[in-house]
Amino acid sequence: MKNTILIADDDANVLSSLQFLLEEEGYQVIPCQNQKQIAIEQARHSVDLIISDMNFTLDTTSGTEGLQLVEHLHQQEPQLPIIVMTGWATIDLAVASLKIGANDFIQKPWSDERLLTSIKTQLDRSSAERRANKYQQQNRLLMRENHPVNSGSIVAHSPVMKQLLNTLADLAKSNMNILLTGDNGTGKSMLAQHIHDLSQRHDAPFVSVNMGAISENLFESEMFGHVKGAFTDAKESRIGRFEMAESGTLFLDELANIPLSQQAKLLRVLEEHQFEAVGSSKTRQCDVRIISATNADLNSLIEQQLFRQDLYYRLNTIELRVPSLVERQADILPLADYFLDCFSKKYHRAKPALSSDAEAQLLHYHWPGNIRELSHLLERALFLSRHDIIEPDQLHLPAKNFGNRKPLANRELLTNKEPLDNQEANNPTNSFNGYNQHLTSEELTLEQIEQQVLKDRLNAHHGNVTETARSLGLSRSGYYRRINKYELE
Repeated sequence: MKNTILIADDDANVLSSLQFLLEEEGYQVIPCQNQKQIAIEQARHSVDLIISDMNFTLDTTSGTEGLQLVEHLHQQEPQLPIIVMTGWATIDLAVASLKIGANDFIQKPWSDERLLTSIKTQLDRSSAERRANKYQQQNRLLMRENHPVNSGSIVAHSPVMKQLLNTLADLAKSNMNILLTGDNGTGKSMLAQHIHDLSQRHDAPFVSVNMGAISENLFESEMFGHVKGAFTDAKESRIGRFEMAESGTLFLDELANIPLSQQAKLLRVLEEHQFEAVGSSKTRQCDVRIISATNADLNSLIEQQLFRQDLYYRLNTIELRVPSLVERQADILPLADYFLDCFSKKYHRAKPALSSDAEAQLLHYHWPGNIRELSHLLERALFLSRHDIIEPDQLHLPAKNFGNRKPLANRELLTNKEPLDNQEANNPTNSFNGYNQHLTSEELTLEQIEQQVLKDRLNAHHGNVTETARSLGLSRSGYYRRINKYELE
């Protein structure tokens, strides 16, 4: 992209000469003959450097107008490089201009080589400062938690995760926006990072922002940045998340939490690929890929007029659901081993093993908190274990998410058993207190157990779906997915 240079001089011949020289060097040039025109053009365009004469109409030699202009420009945009030029150069004038914000001082008639060298030097310095400022803000605001659930490699032994990763690998090569759905704690943020790492944008920044953590009145400032003085507490200019993610990927987590009043502003950026910082009239172009994630039912929110349908269509060029942990049975024990390995290294402790009973308990649990819950549980178990084996009592799994049944003592949970016949499966006389007596049997598969729990729990709550889902530690959407999976009415 060409750098834009604004040149200001009341002499039309000087403007013409400078414009010809700079355009030959590949710069985009904006010529101005007075200070009013400078203000207008600066508001219209994003300028990378200014070359300004020191004298306009007030007099011809003092440089007072030029000093006032430099001071004003520097106060507006401290990072904007300014080169001043004058035919009445003095040491005092040069020193005064540099003190109030100019970056270089060149005497007329100028040397083309000297001027071009100065321009390149100032543009390189400004670019380096912007990059440093961007990464400094990115690291300060978006520092990711040093936790294995966020930063580890992806464990995928289950068919459903292998299929998802294959799909993501193909999609990563494109620039289409991707919407990841699924329950909390399923690893959506890690998968978003994975997509970025596999994409052609992998050398550019990956910027993650939790939309639920941004208040409505700070939305524009956080996303688009602000200039100094834009509002009471704006003591310095600040770049927003879109600018941080330039040429890279912007991950919008907790998408459904974007206030309705701000959704139109986000839609405009996605449609037109441009935005303005708060307090600035300059339109900035942006080249950012959007990956978003939510555990909410966006279609339901659209029906309730809490989420814009046009924004939804912009974000879900492709929509993929991330499976919950109970749908990834083959991944539970490998994930547990991975987390124990990570936490053992982190805390410099010997890595314990899981007993067969502990493994069976992990496999038998419902995991309402998904992978995040598993990681925190094993971090705690590492410290509770006094030996080299972790037993079930050191896992402290809540009994309510076992469905009040005895955990299996072996891995027969994963074996293929014959399903119950329809008469037995639907016989209400087999239930007591909302749970089936067969749940203590080792003859049932996980799917059979889950089907029976869904039926009995709904019966126990007299058909109330919300209470049933809550008692199972599921969201409503998670509950309905399981109903559809087993073709239950």
